[in-house]
Amino acid sequence: MSRNGIYIQFFALLLLFVGCQQKKQEKVMTPWGEITDTIPTDDSFDLDDIQRNGELIALTLTGPETYYDYRGKHLGAQYLLAQRFADKLGVMLRMEVCRDTAEMQQRLADGEADLICFPLSKQGIGWVVGADKEDLEVELKNWYKPSFLAEVKKEEEFLLSSRSVKRKVFAPMLNRAGGIISHYDGFFQRYASTIRWDWRLLAAQCYQESTFDPQARSWAGACGLMQIMPGTADHLGLARSDLYNPEKNIEAAVRYLAELERTFNDIPERAERTKFVLAAYNGGHFHIRDAMALAQKNGRNPRRWGDVEPFVLGLARPEYYNDPVVKHGYMRGSETVEYVRKIHERWNGYRGVPTVRSSFTPNNVPQKAKRERKKKYQV
Repeated sequence: MSRNGIYIQFFALLLLFVGCQQKKQEKVMTPWGEITDTIPTDDSFDLDDIQRNGELIALTLTGPETYYDYRGKHLGAQYLLAQRFADKLGVMLRMEVCRDTAEMQQRLADGEADLICFPLSKQGIGWVVGADKEDLEVELKNWYKPSFLAEVKKEEEFLLSSRSVKRKVFAPMLNRAGGIISHYDGFFQRYASTIRWDWRLLAAQCYQESTFDPQARSWAGACGLMQIMPGTADHLGLARSDLYNPEKNIEAAVRYLAELERTFNDIPERAERTKFVLAAYNGGHFHIRDAMALAQKNGRNPRRWGDVEPFVLGLARPEYYNDPVVKHGYMRGSETVEYVRKIHERWNGYRGVPTVRSSFTPNNVPQKAKRERKKKYQV
C-alpha cells in the first residue's frame, strides 16, 4: 500500500472515531419497523440556529405577572418582555407553561427550550438561558434594560383599560318611551330567536361589547358590534371583510353563542346556562370549566352560576389557578363576573325588571376554601 493510501485510511478511521464520539445510537420506530438511528450528542443550538429556525422557545409559569390568556390574546409582563426579545431577534415566540420552577429547570437542562422567562433571581431580568447558548445569553444581556419591565407593565395596563378600545359611545337605549333599544333591534329579534334568547338580552350583550358602535375595534383585534375576533370569524365562516357589517356580525355572534350553548349543554336550567355562555363568550369556555371544577371540588354546585362565580374570581389567585384541577391557569375573573352582571342588569332594565345585586365582589374568596387551606397547613 502506498504512503498516500495509508494516510487516507488513517484519516478515514479518525473521522469515524470522532463521529462515534459525537453521536449516540437510538431506537426509532418507523412505518417499516424499528431501526437504530444515530443522533448528535454535543450539537449545541445557539443564537444563529434559533434565528435560522425562526422560533424562540421559552418556559414560564402562569400568573398575572408572567403569562396568561386574555380573550384569545396573551398577556403578562414576562410574556410581553419575551415577545420584545423575540422581535429583536427576528423570530416567533413559543411560550410554554410549566407546573413549577423545578419542571422549568429540568426541561431547560434537557434542551427542550431556549430559556426560562421567569424571575428566578433578583439580578437583572432574572431569566435563565440554556447552558449551551452562550451567544443567546450575550444577546439577552446586551438587549435588556431595567426600564423595560416598567414599560411593558404600563403597556399592559393600557391594553386592559377601556382606552384601548376604539369606539363611539351611544346611548344604551334609543327611545325608551317607544321601546326602541338601538338601530339594530330588527337583527337582534331575527337572530336571537334561533337560539331561543330574548332579543333584549342579545341587545344588552351588544351594548356591553361595543356600545352599539359597528366600527368598534379593540387592541386585540376584536371587531364590530359583537367584538368578534378575526380567528373566530374564520372559524364561523364570516369573511373578514364583513366583520364590520352589522347584520353579518350579529348573525355570526349568535352562531358562536349557539356553539357555547352546546358546550354547556350539561347545565339543564336554561337561565343558568345563559350565564355560563355569556361568561365563556367573554373569558373563554376553558377558564369557566376550570372554575366549575373548582366549585365541584369545594362542595359547590358546578352548574349554578352563583356557586361558580366566586371561583371565577378565585382564578386570579395562586391558590386557585395553581390547583391541580385547573388546566388553563390564571384568569382575570373579575372582568368576566362584571361582564355577566352588567349584561343582566341592562337586560333587566330593558324589560323593566328590578335587579337583585350579587353579594360577591372581586375580593371575595369562598370561605369554605379558606377553612380547608387553614386546616391543610395546620401543624
